[in-house]
Amino acid sequence: MFGDLKKQIEKCRYCEEKFGFEPRPIFWGSQKAKIVQISQAPSYTVHNSGKPFTDMSGKTLKQDWYQISEEEFYNHENFFIGAVAHCYPGKDKNGNDRQPPTICFEKWVEKEIQLVENEIYIIIGAKAASRFFPGEKFEDLVFKNNVWNGKLTIVLPHPSPL
Repeated sequence: MFGDLKKQIEKCRYCEEKFGFEPRPIFWGSQKAKIVQISQAPSYTVHNSGKPFTDMSGKTLKQDWYQISEEEFYNHENFFIGAVAHCYPGKDKNGNDRQPPTICFEKWVEKEIQLVENEIYIIIGAKAASRFFPGEKFEDLVFKNNVWNGKLTIVLPHPSPL
C-alpha cells in the first residue's frame, strides 16, 4: 500500500496547469522511519535537485539545529521527509513563493504520513503547523510537546534565510 501510494504521488501532475511548469513531487524516506518531518513546500533549489532540504534552509536545519550529518538526515530509517505540498509551487506576480496548494495535503500527505510507523513528528513552519493544528496560534505550538495522531509532535520555526 505504501509503495503504491509513493508511485502515485511521484506521477502526480495535478497542479501543472496552475503552476505553468511540470511539477516534481519531492519526499524522502520509508514506512519504517522513526521521525516524520513535514514542512511547507520544496524550494526552487530542491525542485531542481530532487532531494529535500538541499538548500540554505536545509543547511541550517541539518548543521545548526539538528547537528547531524547528511548521512543521518537522509537515512530512510531515521527520517521520512515531506511537506504539506510535495511540489515547488512557483512564484506569484510579486516574486514571492506561492502558497502551497491544499489539494496535495488532502489528496496525498494525510494518507502517506498515516502509513509511516514513526515515533515522533517534527512540523516545520507556521504554514505546515496550521494544517496539523488548525485554529491554534503558531507561537503557542513552537517548542512544545504537542500531540498529533497520538504521537509527540514538535513544531519548529522555519529555518529559511528569508
